[in-house]
Amino acid sequence: MTADAIASTPSLPTVQQGSFLTLHYRLAGPAGDVINTFDEKPATLSVGTGELSPALEQRLIGLAEGARATFELAAGEAFGERNPDMQQWVARKLLSELGDPDEEYAVGDVVEFPTPDGMGQYAGVVLQVNDDGAVRFDFNHPLAGVPVTFEVQLIGVL
Repeated sequence: MTADAIASTPSLPTVQQGSFLTLHYRLAGPAGDVINTFDEKPATLSVGTGELSPALEQRLIGLAEGARATFELAAGEAFGERNPDMQQWVARKLLSELGDPDEEYAVGDVVEFPTPDGMGQYAGVVLQVNDDGAVRFDFNHPLAGVPVTFEVQLIGVL
């Protein structure tokens, strides 16, 4: 190949802050997958907007379109350490106001709540249900405080 041909070959785009990505990804902890899009339609996200944790975004920076990579992150690196203050009791009255008043909650259920501004959602896992209907939730990320495997296949980078 001549120098002219090499110079005219377009290079693949790489992930930068602000890049818009189409990708498949998998997040797994010691208990297995928490998110896996490889068998579904790909995800789309924008780097630097908080859609992924900063530690995960940092692994993507510099990867070229078409790349497939797997990263092992140490316990707490991807989503921080588990915070005991993120385990909280929610009164039955508030649960009824936020959702279905006849909802039955069981240990292990994942319940989504609206953010205070109403623009998004966050989830909590049921840890305990009291006789009075109050529910103790864990609002920590499910992968907080554990080692995480992050696998990614970049389909498109804009």
